[in-house]
Amino acid sequence: MSAPAPLGKPAAMVPDPARAAATLIDGKAVAARYRAGLAERVGALVGAAPTPRLRVVIVGDHPASRTYVRTKARVAGEIGIDGGLVELPDTITTDDLLAVVRELNDEPAVHGILVQLPLPPQVDATAVLETIHPAKDVDGFHPLNVGRMVTATRPAVEDLLIPCTPLGCLHLLGEVHGADGLAGKHAVVLGRSNIVGKPMAALLLGEDCTVTTAHSKTRDLAGVVAAADILVAAVGRAGLVRGDWLRPGATVLDVGMNRIEQADGGKRLTGDVAFDEAVAVAGAITPVPGGVGPMTVAMLMRNTLTAYARQTGVAV
Repeated sequence: MSAPAPLGKPAAMVPDPARAAATLIDGKAVAARYRAGLAERVGALVGAAPTPRLRVVIVGDHPASRTYVRTKARVAGEIGIDGGLVELPDTITTDDLLAVVRELNDEPAVHGILVQLPLPPQVDATAVLETIHPAKDVDGFHPLNVGRMVTATRPAVEDLLIPCTPLGCLHLLGEVHGADGLAGKHAVVLGRSNIVGKPMAALLLGEDCTVTTAHSKTRDLAGVVAAADILVAAVGRAGLVRGDWLRPGATVLDVGMNRIEQADGGKRLTGDVAFDEAVAVAGAITPVPGGVGPMTVAMLMRNTLTAYARQTGVAV
């Protein structure tokens, strides 16, 4: 997949007043423009084709999960997607949850299925994710979809279901570097999860980057990061990456979502990068919040419409 071209005017790139060379990558603005484009396409279907339908399965009352699914349902509705919730008790067994997933698999009017993680400890999350039909797997986590992403040639990747956060990161990199500006860049992906790190590395390889995957056992982590033209930090450790680790002018995408206790008892959301230090060194950087997060939801909607088009034959 070639890096997506900037989505409209470069207004999403906001210069930091503290340093003219630093640029904040406004994920909220980029995601809003992307969602508006999706809404326009869905609007053209009204009265001429079935409504795209996404079902989000949530188990229990995990506060962060509740917030995420409400956001997903709201954004789906704004675009014109029927984004209904399937709410289940946290006492559910693996077998009972698998039965719910299979029922959704068999419902032709449902085009996308997402099971919100994390699941309760008694539930086999791997079994659940692998039971979602690959054609309806809008998270892009099913082994078949991951394998297709890794092995696909560039044009074919455009029609695949790809993990949402890495795909959103790729769009943001397109905002900074343009459609063909990633080739030859040295990209460091900090983190090796199946949700972000591994698929991110695969997508960057597809863009002809030279990719290093770093993690908790990497020797001289600061030295590895210092060699990066592009850093994607997705390790889940608040402030791990210091400003003096960065190559001057590097592009930094901070995927971290860490809630830090405050003296007043509240919590503050922060990333994996020490932002106040990094913004003085990086050429472009995402804030937390307001950077990668909004793009993840936008790419979920993109995947839902991709799944819809493949199942119905209706061009969106």
